[in-house]
Order: sequence, then C-alpha cells, then structure tokens
Amino acid sequence: MFTALAVTLLALLAQVSFAADGTYADDSAFMATHTEIVTLTKGDAAIAVAPAYQGRVMTSTYDQKSGPSFGWINRPVIEKGLMSAEERKGKLEQHIYIFGGEERFWLGPEGGQYAIFFKPGDKFEFSDWRTPAAIDTDAYKMVSKTEDSASFKHACELQNHSGAKFNVGIERKVTVLAKDDAAKILGVELPDGLRMVGYETDNRITNMGKNAWKPETGLLSIWILGMYNPSPATNVCIPFKQGPEKELGPQVNDTYFGKVPADYLKVQKQKLFFRGDGTRRGKIGIAPQRSKGIAGSYDADGKVLNIVTYNVQEAPNGFVNSMWEIQKEPYAGDVINSYNDGSPEPGKPPLGPFYELETSSPAAALKPGQTLTHVQRTFHIHGSEEDLDPLARKLLGAKLAVIRDAFSE
Repeated sequence: MFTALAVTLLALLAQVSFAADGTYADDSAFMATHTEIVTLTKGDAAIAVAPAYQGRVMTSTYDQKSGPSFGWINRPVIEKGLMSAEERKGKLEQHIYIFGGEERFWLGPEGGQYAIFFKPGDKFEFSDWRTPAAIDTDAYKMVSKTEDSASFKHACELQNHSGAKFNVGIERKVTVLAKDDAAKILGVELPDGLRMVGYETDNRITNMGKNAWKPETGLLSIWILGMYNPSPATNVCIPFKQGPEKELGPQVNDTYFGKVPADYLKVQKQKLFFRGDGTRRGKIGIAPQRSKGIAGSYDADGKVLNIVTYNVQEAPNGFVNSMWEIQKEPYAGDVINSYNDGSPEPGKPPLGPFYELETSSPAAALKPGQTLTHVQRTFHIHGSEEDLDPLARKLLGAKLAVIRDAFSE
C-alpha cells in the first residue's frame, strides 16, 4: 500500500461498500461492461488486463470458466468511471482512483524531497497529495497483442518536490507463463495435480529528456504493487538473508503505519510471517541487502500458494525512500513490501479489504536514452498441501504447515 498514506484517505474510502462474486468469470464480465479488458490465456489459465488502467493486470485464474479470481477488484470505482476535473473537486478522486487490480505499474518515490506525489512547495499532508496521472488516470497504448501477451507504451512528464523534471518513456509487456516455463523459472517440479496461473511483467522506464537523472536532484524507480483477496487463513511468508544488523540493516521495517503487533508479525532468523487477512492495517518492508528476491503467501482455505519474484540487479544508487518527510537517507528504501488492509481507526470499515505484495526497482540514474528494466513474476498455484509443501520449503524456506499455522494459538 502507499508508504505513508494518511488515515484521512482510508477513512474516506471506508465509507464505500465493496462487492465481489469470487470467480474470474464474474469479475472479468463485470469489468468488461465498464472498460476494455484484454484477456490473455495459456491453456485454461487466463489474466485480465486493462489498457485504460495503465495496462495493469486486474485479476487472474487457473481456470477461466469456473476458477477463482485472485485480484481484488474495486467495483464501485470502476463502475463510476473517470470524472472530469470539475466533477472531481472536493472528492477523493482528486487524489487517486483506486481501481484495484492484482499487479499495477507505479513510479516512486511517493514522499520526501524527491517525491513525485507532491509538487514544489506542497506540505507532506493528505490535502496536497496527488497521484500522478501517468500512474492513475492515463490510458496506455497497446502496441501489440498475441494470445498470451500484450505490450503497452506511454510517455509523460513528471516534476518532483524539489522541482526537477523528468521526461519518461514507459514500456510494459505482460506475458502469461506456461506451467513448464514456470517450473524452470522457479527451479521446482510442478506435479500434474497442481493447477497454476503465472505471468511476467517486463517494465521499463527510459530517460527521454536531454539531461541526466542525478541523485542530487532526485531519481525515479519502478514500483509494482498487487492487491489480492484476503482470507482469515492467509499468511504471508518472506525469506531473508541472515546476518548482523550493522551490515544488512534490520530484519524487517515494520513501522510504516505504526509498529506491527506480534499477533500479526512473527520474525525468525531467516524468514518472517505476516497476516494477509485484511483485518488490521499494517505494512512491512525488506531492505535490498536482506532480500532473496522472492516473497509469497499461502491461503489455507483455498489451498493456493502465491509466489512473487523479481529480477535482482545491482543498485549503485540505492532504492528510493517514500516516507512523507524530508529524508536524511532518500535512497535507503525497501525492495519488497507487504501490506495488510484493515480498519484505519476504531469503528471504521477497511478500505478493501485486501492484502498486497510489492517489489521495487533500484533508483534510476539514467543518462538521456538509457533504460531501466524491472521484471516481476507472479504465480498462483493450487493443489493439495502434500503437493504444495515441497514448493513452500524450497521457495520460501518454510514448511507449508508452518506458514499455515504461523499465528495459530
């Protein structure tokens, strides 16, 4: 979720009720009545992509006819559609349109002296916070499509809080992955008894301007966020590198929305567990020095193991920091995040509810014409616990039962 999003935002959104039918077919049909939906398939698996929403993957399934829908869909906002500037005055949508979707393209940093969500002179307060149109309301042009992939392009100009301007070329390719390809990518066996949908997004930003992007005036990063449907039996598991805090930093950053309590976060030597039940708002982050390039979750009710990976690459300029403040370390941000939705304050309903897995690229110090690439892969694997357990052990470093029962009394 957004790094320092004010309680005001959630309180406003909490007034809206959300509906979901639970199947991919229902969600896809609903969305198609309000916006163009590009369906990409590989066998029975399918994903729904929305060009008008920056080419985001709205949802996916391993069975397009009767399978579950893995993406959280904000039906009221999609149904209402985009409004004119006059219609938006004084309403939430002047800050952001939250359409939902299980994998969306964003850019960072959100806050700090190099923020792109705050104009020069703005205060780091909700009233001044604006999501750039390039990652909120702009439609991306679909430049090619096959049965299992679609490519999008966009161009925009951004200005950060310090006044630096960026001419940015954006490219995004979404590809459904075959089961055999997924097995090779993950380095595991996927038995016949498992059903899966997997996809890859290749995300690129290019410096289209005449001047180099420099750390002293601010850098951008690619930020990929996914909203998933929660359940009381869903727990996130993120493995991390063991080592001294002086060298690798803290094992986890759990102070985004106040410290996460022990009944929602458990940290062990080489992995952590975080609830994805959508009942209590909290966010955690893993520093790049700790990251193993992978995060996951397990829904014990649906018997679905979810895995997210990204292309680990050198980061000579660090990772952008999105805290809403003038920062001492603007390039000491996290590379993996997870957010659990919940009530923003006593008596208020949650925003979704949903939970999130997120990854970020390194800060992009690009010369004119240079490009930075960030690749994220998402896998939803359904099957028996017996078949899923070897995957959890190898990919996340934990027995499936340990993930399932991480917060059991």
